[in-house]
Amino acid sequence: VREAELAMERRLDAPEEDVFVTQSNLASTYRELGLIEKATDMLRNVYSGRVRLKGEEDQETIIAALNYASNLGQLRRFEEAKSLLR
Repeated sequence: VREAELAMERRLDAPEEDVFVTQSNLASTYRELGLIEKATDMLRNVYSGRVRLKGEEDQETIIAALNYASNLGQLRRFEEAKSLLR
């Protein structure tokens, strides 16, 4: 269902902020299903998109960095996670 929501938002040219929220929700679903790599890829896209739109100091960007770093930690990619949190 969340994948369909994301596809619809993209087709309807929804605001990027809305797409980021949907992507984050979908990443959470993937994570709950044990699809950590897929979730991490999506969170990387959310983080990089938020940096591009709002910059690194924006509150939502920081939350996206924390979510992304958390998944990287689950994948034992600690150096990448640390670099996000500096």
